[in-house]
Amino acid sequence: VEKANDQGVLIEFSAEDATRTDLDYLKEVYRRVEEAGADRINIPDTVGSATPRAMYKLVKEIKSIINTPISVHCHDDFGLASSNSVAGVEAGAEQVHVTVNGLGERAGNASLEEVVMILRSLYGIKPRINTRGIVKISRLLERLTGIPVPSNKALVGANAFAHEAGIHVHGVLEHPGTYEVLSPELVGHHRRLLLGKHTGAKSVKKHLDDLGVKTTDKQLEEVTRRLKELGDKGKTITDADLRAVAESVIGNLPEEEKAVELKEVTVTTGSTVTPTASMRLSVRGEERTGSAIGVGPVDAAINALRSVMDEISELNLREYHLDAITGGSNALADVTVKLEDEENVLYIAKGVREDVVIASVEAMVSGINQYFAAKKRASKKIK
Repeated sequence: VEKANDQGVLIEFSAEDATRTDLDYLKEVYRRVEEAGADRINIPDTVGSATPRAMYKLVKEIKSIINTPISVHCHDDFGLASSNSVAGVEAGAEQVHVTVNGLGERAGNASLEEVVMILRSLYGIKPRINTRGIVKISRLLERLTGIPVPSNKALVGANAFAHEAGIHVHGVLEHPGTYEVLSPELVGHHRRLLLGKHTGAKSVKKHLDDLGVKTTDKQLEEVTRRLKELGDKGKTITDADLRAVAESVIGNLPEEEKAVELKEVTVTTGSTVTPTASMRLSVRGEERTGSAIGVGPVDAAINALRSVMDEISELNLREYHLDAITGGSNALADVTVKLEDEENVLYIAKGVREDVVIASVEAMVSGINQYFAAKKRASKKIK
Protein backbone atom coordinates (compact mmCIF):
# COMPACT_ATOMS: atom_id res chain seq x y z
CA VAL A 1 0.00 0.00 0.00
CA GLU A 2 2.79 2.42 0.93
CA LYS A 3 4.65 1.70 -2.30
CA ALA A 4 1.56 2.26 -4.42
CA ASN A 5 0.82 5.39 -2.43
CA ASP A 6 4.28 6.73 -3.25
CA GLN A 7 3.38 6.47 -6.95
CA GLY A 8 0.42 8.78 -6.43
CA VAL A 9 -2.26 6.30 -7.52
CA LEU A 10 -5.72 5.87 -5.98
CA ILE A 11 -5.61 2.87 -3.66
CA GLU A 12 -8.56 0.66 -2.73
CA PHE A 13 -7.65 -2.20 -0.44
CA SER A 14 -9.79 -5.33 -0.35
CA ALA A 15 -9.44 -8.01 2.31
CA GLU A 16 -10.55 -11.15 0.50
CA ASP A 17 -13.20 -13.25 2.28
CA ALA A 18 -13.70 -10.52 4.87
CA THR A 19 -17.14 -11.78 5.92
CA ARG A 20 -15.64 -15.12 7.08
CA THR A 21 -12.50 -13.64 8.67
CA ASP A 22 -11.91 -13.27 12.44
CA LEU A 23 -13.26 -9.81 13.27
CA ASP A 24 -10.40 -8.67 15.52
CA TYR A 25 -7.81 -9.70 12.94
CA LEU A 26 -9.80 -7.99 10.16
CA LYS A 27 -10.00 -4.77 12.17
CA GLU A 28 -6.24 -4.80 12.72
CA VAL A 29 -5.59 -5.30 8.99
CA TYR A 30 -7.87 -2.41 8.05
CA ARG A 31 -6.27 -0.11 10.68
CA ARG A 32 -2.79 -0.83 9.32
CA VAL A 33 -3.93 -0.31 5.72
CA GLU A 34 -5.52 3.02 6.59
CA GLU A 35 -2.33 4.13 8.31
CA ALA A 36 -0.37 3.11 5.19
CA GLY A 37 -2.45 5.56 3.14
CA ALA A 38 -5.25 3.56 1.46
CA ASP A 39 -7.86 5.83 -0.11
CA ARG A 40 -10.71 3.36 0.25
CA ILE A 41 -11.34 0.21 2.28
CA ASN A 42 -13.28 -2.57 0.60
CA ILE A 43 -15.26 -5.21 2.49
CA PRO A 44 -15.91 -8.17 0.20
CA ASP A 45 -18.37 -11.03 0.71
CA THR A 46 -16.22 -13.23 -1.51
CA VAL A 47 -18.35 -16.38 -1.48
CA GLY A 48 -21.72 -14.72 -0.97
CA SER A 49 -22.21 -16.28 2.46
CA ALA A 50 -23.24 -13.17 4.40
CA THR A 51 -26.78 -12.15 5.26
CA PRO A 52 -27.95 -8.52 5.10
CA ARG A 53 -27.94 -8.37 8.90
CA ALA A 54 -24.39 -9.74 9.10
CA MET A 55 -23.15 -7.36 6.41
CA TYR A 56 -24.74 -4.41 8.20
CA LYS A 57 -23.05 -5.33 11.49
CA LEU A 58 -19.66 -5.90 9.85
CA VAL A 59 -19.67 -2.57 8.01
CA LYS A 60 -20.74 -0.83 11.23
CA GLU A 61 -17.87 -2.44 13.11
CA ILE A 62 -15.26 -1.41 10.54
CA LYS A 63 -16.80 2.05 10.17
CA SER A 64 -16.37 2.59 13.91
CA ILE A 65 -12.57 2.20 13.78
CA ILE A 66 -11.56 3.92 10.53
CA ASN A 67 -12.26 7.21 8.77
CA THR A 68 -11.40 6.03 5.26
CA PRO A 69 -14.41 5.65 2.92
CA ILE A 70 -15.75 2.08 2.77
CA SER A 71 -16.95 0.10 -0.24
CA VAL A 72 -18.68 -3.28 -0.33
CA HIS A 73 -18.24 -6.06 -2.87
CA CYS A 74 -20.92 -8.76 -2.69
CA HIS A 75 -21.36 -12.04 -4.54
CA ASP A 76 -24.70 -13.61 -5.35
CA ASP A 77 -24.19 -17.26 -4.36
CA PHE A 78 -27.35 -17.17 -2.23
CA GLY A 79 -29.11 -14.50 -4.27
CA LEU A 80 -28.36 -11.88 -1.58
CA ALA A 81 -25.76 -9.72 -3.34
CA SER A 82 -28.03 -6.73 -3.90
CA SER A 83 -29.60 -6.98 -0.44
CA ASN A 84 -26.19 -7.25 1.22
CA SER A 85 -24.91 -4.28 -0.77
CA VAL A 86 -27.82 -2.12 0.30
CA ALA A 87 -27.34 -3.28 3.90
CA GLY A 88 -23.75 -2.09 3.62
CA VAL A 89 -24.91 1.33 2.48
CA GLU A 90 -27.36 1.46 5.39
CA ALA A 91 -24.43 0.83 7.72
CA GLY A 92 -22.40 3.67 6.22
CA ALA A 93 -20.59 2.33 3.14
CA GLU A 94 -20.01 5.11 0.62
CA GLN A 95 -19.47 2.91 -2.42
CA VAL A 96 -20.84 -0.34 -3.84
CA HIS A 97 -19.19 -2.62 -6.39
CA VAL A 98 -21.80 -3.64 -9.00
CA THR A 99 -21.94 -5.15 -12.47
CA VAL A 100 -24.48 -4.79 -15.26
CA ASN A 101 -26.93 -7.72 -15.20
CA GLY A 102 -25.16 -8.98 -12.08
CA LEU A 103 -22.44 -10.62 -14.20
CA GLY A 104 -19.46 -12.05 -12.35
CA GLU A 105 -17.68 -15.07 -10.94
CA ARG A 106 -19.90 -18.12 -10.24
CA ALA A 107 -23.41 -16.80 -9.51
CA GLY A 108 -22.33 -13.23 -10.21
CA ASN A 109 -22.07 -9.95 -8.31
CA ALA A 110 -24.46 -7.34 -7.08
CA SER A 111 -26.57 -6.10 -9.98
CA LEU A 112 -26.10 -2.46 -10.96
CA GLU A 113 -29.72 -2.06 -11.96
CA GLU A 114 -31.05 -3.53 -8.73
CA VAL A 115 -28.76 -1.66 -6.34
CA VAL A 116 -29.14 1.68 -8.12
CA MET A 117 -32.93 1.51 -8.32
CA ILE A 118 -33.35 0.19 -4.75
CA LEU A 119 -31.27 3.10 -3.44
CA ARG A 120 -33.08 5.59 -5.65
CA SER A 121 -36.67 4.38 -5.25
CA LEU A 122 -36.69 2.97 -1.73
CA TYR A 123 -34.03 5.04 0.07
CA GLY A 124 -34.15 8.35 -1.77
CA ILE A 125 -30.43 8.09 -2.58
CA LYS A 126 -29.70 9.14 -6.15
CA PRO A 127 -26.42 7.79 -7.55
CA ARG A 128 -24.97 9.85 -10.39
CA ILE A 129 -26.27 7.46 -13.04
CA ASN A 130 -28.61 8.06 -15.97
CA THR A 131 -31.11 5.36 -15.08
CA ARG A 132 -32.95 5.68 -18.38
CA GLY A 133 -30.02 3.96 -20.06
CA ILE A 134 -30.10 0.90 -17.79
CA VAL A 135 -32.08 -1.40 -20.10
CA LYS A 136 -30.07 -0.26 -23.13
CA ILE A 137 -26.73 -1.14 -21.47
CA SER A 138 -28.22 -4.39 -20.17
CA ARG A 139 -29.16 -5.43 -23.71
CA LEU A 140 -25.73 -4.39 -24.99
CA LEU A 141 -23.96 -6.58 -22.41
CA GLU A 142 -26.31 -9.44 -23.18
CA ARG A 143 -25.38 -9.20 -26.84
CA LEU A 144 -21.62 -8.83 -26.26
CA THR A 145 -21.28 -11.59 -23.67
CA GLY A 146 -23.82 -14.03 -25.11
CA ILE A 147 -25.26 -14.48 -21.61
CA PRO A 148 -29.05 -14.08 -21.86
CA VAL A 149 -30.97 -11.96 -19.40
CA PRO A 150 -33.74 -14.07 -17.80
CA SER A 151 -37.17 -12.83 -18.82
CA ASN A 152 -38.11 -12.44 -15.14
CA LYS A 153 -34.94 -10.54 -14.21
CA ALA A 154 -35.83 -7.59 -11.99
CA LEU A 155 -36.09 -4.26 -13.81
CA VAL A 156 -34.41 -5.32 -17.07
CA GLY A 157 -36.01 -8.69 -17.93
CA ALA A 158 -38.53 -8.85 -20.77
CA ASN A 159 -41.31 -9.57 -18.27
CA ALA A 160 -40.24 -7.04 -15.61
CA PHE A 161 -43.13 -4.77 -16.57
CA ALA A 162 -45.35 -7.31 -18.31
CA HIS A 163 -48.94 -7.94 -17.23
CA GLU A 164 -51.27 -10.71 -18.36
CA ALA A 165 -53.90 -11.42 -15.70
CA GLY A 166 -57.11 -9.48 -16.38
CA ILE A 167 -57.32 -7.84 -12.96
CA HIS A 168 -53.67 -6.74 -13.18
CA VAL A 169 -54.07 -5.28 -16.66
CA HIS A 170 -57.22 -3.40 -15.65
CA GLY A 171 -55.47 -2.05 -12.57
CA VAL A 172 -52.27 -0.97 -14.31
CA LEU A 173 -54.18 0.76 -17.12
CA GLU A 174 -56.30 2.68 -14.60
CA HIS A 175 -53.40 3.45 -12.26
CA PRO A 176 -49.91 2.11 -13.09
CA GLY A 177 -48.80 2.30 -9.46
CA THR A 178 -51.28 -0.43 -8.57
CA TYR A 179 -48.95 -3.13 -9.90
CA GLU A 180 -45.74 -1.26 -10.73
CA VAL A 181 -43.32 -0.05 -8.07
CA LEU A 182 -41.78 2.43 -10.51
CA SER A 183 -42.34 3.69 -14.03
CA PRO A 184 -40.74 1.38 -16.62
CA GLU A 185 -39.52 4.45 -18.53
CA LEU A 186 -37.34 5.35 -15.54
CA VAL A 187 -35.01 2.46 -16.45
CA GLY A 188 -35.54 2.73 -20.21
CA HIS A 189 -38.05 -0.13 -20.28
CA HIS A 190 -41.65 -0.23 -21.46
CA ARG A 191 -44.88 -1.75 -20.23
CA ARG A 192 -46.11 -4.89 -21.97
CA LEU A 193 -49.63 -6.23 -21.81
CA LEU A 194 -49.35 -9.94 -22.56
CA LEU A 195 -51.97 -12.05 -24.26
CA GLY A 196 -52.56 -15.55 -22.92
CA LYS A 197 -54.82 -17.75 -20.84
CA HIS A 198 -55.19 -15.06 -18.15
CA THR A 199 -55.97 -12.29 -20.62
CA GLY A 200 -58.97 -10.07 -19.99
CA ALA A 201 -61.08 -8.16 -22.51
CA LYS A 202 -59.58 -4.82 -21.45
CA SER A 203 -56.08 -5.96 -22.37
CA VAL A 204 -57.29 -7.37 -25.71
CA LYS A 205 -59.08 -4.11 -26.51
CA LYS A 206 -55.94 -2.10 -25.71
CA HIS A 207 -53.89 -4.29 -28.07
CA LEU A 208 -56.53 -4.06 -30.80
CA ASP A 209 -56.71 -0.27 -30.43
CA ASP A 210 -52.91 -0.11 -30.79
CA LEU A 211 -53.22 -2.20 -33.98
CA GLY A 212 -56.01 0.02 -35.28
CA VAL A 213 -58.54 -2.83 -35.25
CA LYS A 214 -62.07 -1.96 -34.17
CA THR A 215 -64.56 -4.53 -32.85
CA THR A 216 -68.02 -4.59 -31.36
CA ASP A 217 -68.44 -5.76 -27.77
CA LYS A 218 -69.63 -9.15 -29.00
CA GLN A 219 -66.67 -9.52 -31.34
CA LEU A 220 -64.27 -8.49 -28.57
CA GLU A 221 -65.79 -11.16 -26.34
CA GLU A 222 -65.23 -13.83 -29.01
CA VAL A 223 -61.66 -12.69 -29.75
CA THR A 224 -60.86 -12.83 -26.02
CA ARG A 225 -62.37 -16.32 -25.74
CA ARG A 226 -60.26 -17.61 -28.63
CA LEU A 227 -57.07 -16.07 -27.24
CA LYS A 228 -57.68 -17.70 -23.85
CA GLU A 229 -58.21 -20.98 -25.66
CA LEU A 230 -54.86 -20.59 -27.43
CA GLY A 231 -53.15 -19.60 -24.19
CA ASP A 232 -54.49 -22.69 -22.44
CA LYS A 233 -52.71 -24.76 -25.09
CA GLY A 234 -49.40 -23.05 -24.37
CA LYS A 235 -49.41 -20.82 -27.44
CA THR A 236 -47.40 -17.59 -27.22
CA ILE A 237 -49.67 -15.02 -28.81
CA THR A 238 -48.12 -12.32 -30.97
CA ASP A 239 -49.68 -9.15 -32.39
CA ALA A 240 -49.83 -10.90 -35.77
CA ASP A 241 -51.80 -13.76 -34.18
CA LEU A 242 -54.14 -11.26 -32.53
CA ARG A 243 -54.78 -9.42 -35.77
CA ALA A 244 -55.50 -12.65 -37.64
CA VAL A 245 -57.90 -13.91 -34.97
CA ALA A 246 -59.66 -10.54 -34.80
CA GLU A 247 -60.04 -10.28 -38.57
CA SER A 248 -61.42 -13.80 -38.65
CA VAL A 249 -64.01 -12.95 -36.00
CA ILE A 250 -64.89 -9.60 -37.55
CA GLY A 251 -65.47 -11.31 -40.90
CA ASN A 252 -68.04 -13.66 -39.38
CA LEU A 253 -71.74 -12.96 -39.33
CA PRO A 254 -73.48 -12.20 -36.02
CA GLU A 255 -74.51 -15.40 -34.22
CA GLU A 256 -78.20 -14.81 -34.88
CA GLU A 257 -77.58 -14.70 -38.65
CA LYS A 258 -75.58 -17.93 -38.84
CA ALA A 259 -77.45 -20.82 -40.43
CA VAL A 260 -74.60 -23.31 -40.05
CA GLU A 261 -72.60 -24.08 -36.92
CA LEU A 262 -69.65 -26.46 -36.73
CA LYS A 263 -70.09 -28.85 -33.82
CA GLU A 264 -67.28 -31.33 -34.36
CA VAL A 265 -64.75 -32.46 -36.92
CA THR A 266 -62.49 -35.50 -36.66
CA VAL A 267 -59.76 -36.40 -39.15
CA THR A 268 -57.72 -39.57 -39.51
CA THR A 269 -54.65 -39.59 -41.74
CA GLY A 270 -51.23 -41.15 -42.06
CA SER A 271 -48.60 -42.43 -44.47
CA THR A 272 -50.51 -45.71 -45.01
CA VAL A 273 -54.03 -44.48 -44.19
CA THR A 274 -56.52 -42.88 -46.57
CA PRO A 275 -57.37 -39.44 -45.13
CA THR A 276 -60.88 -39.65 -43.68
CA ALA A 277 -62.97 -36.97 -42.00
CA SER A 278 -66.16 -37.09 -39.94
CA MET A 279 -68.30 -34.00 -39.56
CA ARG A 280 -71.09 -32.91 -37.21
CA LEU A 281 -72.97 -29.72 -38.06
CA SER A 282 -76.04 -27.83 -36.97
CA VAL A 283 -77.90 -26.49 -40.01
CA ARG A 284 -80.75 -24.14 -39.05
CA GLY A 285 -81.10 -26.08 -35.81
CA GLU A 286 -81.00 -29.51 -37.44
CA GLU A 287 -78.05 -31.71 -36.50
CA ARG A 288 -76.34 -33.49 -39.37
CA THR A 289 -73.42 -35.90 -39.51
CA GLY A 290 -71.39 -37.32 -42.35
CA SER A 291 -67.95 -38.50 -43.41
CA ALA A 292 -65.79 -38.57 -46.51
CA ILE A 293 -62.31 -39.31 -47.77
CA GLY A 294 -59.91 -37.05 -49.64
CA VAL A 295 -56.40 -36.69 -50.99
CA GLY A 296 -55.38 -35.07 -47.70
CA PRO A 297 -56.92 -34.18 -44.32
CA VAL A 298 -58.16 -30.76 -45.45
CA ASP A 299 -59.69 -32.17 -48.64
CA ALA A 300 -61.36 -34.95 -46.63
CA ALA A 301 -62.81 -32.44 -44.16
CA ILE A 302 -64.21 -30.22 -46.92
CA ASN A 303 -65.67 -33.27 -48.68
CA ALA A 304 -67.30 -34.35 -45.40
CA LEU A 305 -68.81 -30.88 -45.06
CA ARG A 306 -70.25 -31.08 -48.56
CA SER A 307 -71.59 -34.59 -47.93
CA VAL A 308 -74.06 -33.34 -45.33
CA MET A 309 -75.14 -30.18 -47.14
CA ASP A 310 -76.96 -30.63 -50.44
CA GLU A 311 -77.81 -26.91 -50.26
CA ILE A 312 -74.27 -25.97 -51.32
CA SER A 313 -74.02 -28.15 -54.41
CA GLU A 314 -73.87 -24.97 -56.54
CA LEU A 315 -71.25 -23.36 -54.32
CA ASN A 316 -67.73 -23.91 -55.68
CA LEU A 317 -64.40 -23.46 -53.93
CA ARG A 318 -62.56 -21.14 -56.31
CA GLU A 319 -59.53 -20.34 -54.17
CA TYR A 320 -57.91 -21.68 -51.04
CA HIS A 321 -55.01 -19.83 -49.39
CA LEU A 322 -53.06 -20.81 -46.27
CA ASP A 323 -50.66 -18.62 -44.29
CA ALA A 324 -48.70 -19.43 -41.13
CA ILE A 325 -49.05 -16.31 -38.97
CA THR A 326 -45.77 -16.74 -37.11
CA GLY A 327 -42.81 -19.07 -37.29
CA GLY A 328 -42.57 -22.35 -35.43
CA SER A 329 -44.48 -25.59 -35.46
CA ASN A 330 -47.26 -24.11 -33.32
CA ALA A 331 -47.93 -21.15 -35.63
CA LEU A 332 -51.54 -20.20 -36.18
CA ALA A 333 -53.00 -21.27 -39.52
CA ASP A 334 -54.74 -18.42 -41.36
CA VAL A 335 -56.97 -19.86 -44.09
CA THR A 336 -58.79 -17.73 -46.68
CA VAL A 337 -61.34 -19.26 -49.04
CA LYS A 338 -63.20 -17.80 -51.99
CA LEU A 339 -66.52 -19.48 -52.74
CA GLU A 340 -68.47 -18.77 -55.93
CA ASP A 341 -72.19 -19.40 -56.31
CA GLU A 342 -74.28 -20.18 -59.38
CA GLU A 343 -74.58 -16.46 -60.17
CA ASN A 344 -70.80 -15.96 -60.04
CA VAL A 345 -71.01 -14.06 -56.75
CA LEU A 346 -67.87 -14.47 -54.62
CA TYR A 347 -67.91 -15.02 -50.87
CA ILE A 348 -64.56 -14.50 -49.12
CA ALA A 349 -64.12 -15.95 -45.65
CA LYS A 350 -61.33 -16.62 -43.16
CA GLY A 351 -60.60 -19.17 -40.49
CA VAL A 352 -57.77 -18.81 -37.97
CA ARG A 353 -56.88 -21.68 -35.69
CA GLU A 354 -53.85 -23.53 -34.41
CA ASP A 355 -55.04 -26.54 -36.44
CA VAL A 356 -55.06 -26.14 -40.22
CA VAL A 357 -57.98 -28.56 -40.71
CA ILE A 358 -60.22 -26.76 -38.23
CA ALA A 359 -59.18 -23.38 -39.67
CA SER A 360 -60.11 -24.62 -43.16
CA VAL A 361 -63.50 -25.97 -42.09
CA GLU A 362 -64.30 -22.79 -40.15
CA ALA A 363 -63.41 -20.69 -43.19
CA MET A 364 -65.74 -22.84 -45.33
CA VAL A 365 -68.56 -22.62 -42.78
CA SER A 366 -68.12 -18.85 -42.58
CA GLY A 367 -68.35 -18.57 -46.39
CA ILE A 368 -71.42 -20.84 -46.46
CA ASN A 369 -73.12 -18.66 -43.85
CA GLN A 370 -72.43 -15.59 -45.99
CA TYR A 371 -73.97 -17.43 -48.95
CA PHE A 372 -77.12 -18.37 -47.01
CA ALA A 373 -77.44 -14.83 -45.59
CA ALA A 374 -77.20 -13.35 -49.09
CA LYS A 375 -79.86 -15.74 -50.39
CA LYS A 376 -82.12 -14.85 -47.49
CA ARG A 377 -81.76 -11.13 -48.14
CA ALA A 378 -82.42 -11.63 -51.85
CA SER A 379 -85.60 -13.61 -51.19
CA LYS A 380 -86.90 -10.85 -48.91
CA LYS A 381 -86.35 -8.25 -51.63
CA ILE A 382 -88.34 -10.34 -54.14
CA LYS A 383 -91.26 -10.57 -51.73
